[in-house]
Amino acid sequence: MHWQVNTFSQLDINTLFGLLKARVDVFVVEQQCAYPELDEIDRQPETFHVMAYDGESLCAYARVYRKSYHECAIGRVLVMPNARGKGLASPLMEKALEVCNTHFNGNDVVLSAQTYLLKFYQSLGFVNEGDEYLEDGIPHQDMRLNSALK
Repeated sequence: MHWQVNTFSQLDINTLFGLLKARVDVFVVEQQCAYPELDEIDRQPETFHVMAYDGESLCAYARVYRKSYHECAIGRVLVMPNARGKGLASPLMEKALEVCNTHFNGNDVVLSAQTYLLKFYQSLGFVNEGDEYLEDGIPHQDMRLNSALK
């Protein structure tokens, strides 16, 4: 397993295609959510694409970006179907949090979690914020990791 962290401008065309295809395959096709998966956040200079590979195969992905002056966000977190059940979610989040600490040190980390994953994110120190809501028909919960607790 090897990790790659790149800004949009550092991605070569094949890597970009692979990560975008993975996101569409998981979030649009598998989860049956018809929404504009690609957005301008991908291309922002302070957005980092965190990828785990087994050989040439993308296994896991997350996007880290500045959300506001005091917050960074982790989103588009996925483990590919053929890599699930192999314990990749925790190392993926650890790598994403490392990117947060490196590039946005002192910022709280926020995310929008699918509610079936709340205990997983809570085990990493995230706490629920606000009420549960539906996003594309899937229950979600906003969560925060206070910068003082990282």
